[in-house]
Amino acid sequence: MKKSLVLAVAAMSLATLAFIGCSKKTDAGAKKASGAAFHIGVVTGTVSQSEDDLRGAEELIHRYGAVKDGGMIQHITYPDDFMSQQETTISQIVALADDPLMKAVIVNQGVPGTAEAFRRIKESHPDILCFTGEPHEDPLVIQKSADLAVSADFMSRGYTIVWAAKEMGAKTFVHISFPRHMSYETLGLRRKIMEEACKDLGLTFVFETAPDPTSDVGVAGAQQFILEKVPQWIEKYGKDTAFFCTNDAHTEPLLKQLAQYGGMFIEADLPSPLMGYPGAFGIDLTEEAGDFPKILAKVEESVVKNAGAGRFGTWAFSYGFSVSAGLGEFAKRVIEGSASLSSSADLFKALGEFTPNANWNGGYYIDQSTGVRAKNQILIYMDTYILGQGFLKTTELEVPEKYFKIRFEN
Repeated sequence: MKKSLVLAVAAMSLATLAFIGCSKKTDAGAKKASGAAFHIGVVTGTVSQSEDDLRGAEELIHRYGAVKDGGMIQHITYPDDFMSQQETTISQIVALADDPLMKAVIVNQGVPGTAEAFRRIKESHPDILCFTGEPHEDPLVIQKSADLAVSADFMSRGYTIVWAAKEMGAKTFVHISFPRHMSYETLGLRRKIMEEACKDLGLTFVFETAPDPTSDVGVAGAQQFILEKVPQWIEKYGKDTAFFCTNDAHTEPLLKQLAQYGGMFIEADLPSPLMGYPGAFGIDLTEEAGDFPKILAKVEESVVKNAGAGRFGTWAFSYGFSVSAGLGEFAKRVIEGSASLSSSADLFKALGEFTPNANWNGGYYIDQSTGVRAKNQILIYMDTYILGQGFLKTTELEVPEKYFKIRFEN
């Protein structure tokens, strides 16, 4: 079955769409004071916690203005220690609905408490759209209160990353992780899909265990392990080996050593030209902050100069940036009637507004226990960009249906 899963998806709740159509608030005083016909609330982490997500919100403000200046976007940040301040996070999100012109609330990333915040908003303001990017809560939990949840496509990418490795000339694929991550449905299932894809595409699959950065060794110990092991792995498996790791902390030392000793890297767990590359290659991106075409160009120049073309990849635009900005754009278009809430094609177009030359694809989440496809949680992915070479059109691949039937067993 063709995984151009720009699917003909079952229509979303007619009641929800009816709310959208009739929810033009008539508070003339508020509209006059604002200047904008409606407001969109965007909630992200801080610069220290998730800078790319925040930069996406800033891009929306750049385009449509901040509410305080008469514009459309109301941006707030949740606490860095959101796990211990969950009620504060919930209250901050819910408070956005007090604005009489608020028509949509977007939370990226959907940290714990987002589902409850959406539930409370819907109780009193059922017309407000509630979108979340990269939800941390169980799919069945977030699906109950969100109009739309967007996650990185761990299923399709289990195949496309291996396919890209083969296209680059890899003969072996090394997957690096640890037990905690492998207990997660998303990460554990992707590993199984990668292993099966290697069998089908003729690559040798290898699983290597590295320390968990949250364990006693900490981030420094986990990174030191990678620095020491990569030369040994290259000697063992050869330079025609593609490496993938599930943890952000492992990415930078992995890239650094692959550049020195050989090997390939397709893309990070949550891909971005900012993920690992600046630190691994000593790239100063201060002047380019938030400008991803310029960021990519500078990263590409450094990587090609130091490690050669065609052996390192990424997404051309940050996943976190794209989701914050793209969901804001999609909400705006749905409210204005130029996009349909139930159309994945319309969502991909909104995301593509911020990712020129890079296409999107994906499919709706399939529940592991029932096999039922969700109507309001979609898994997305972007074309892979190979530094010094250009885009691999991974979004145009036909991902065989068999990979979507693989089940996760913890």
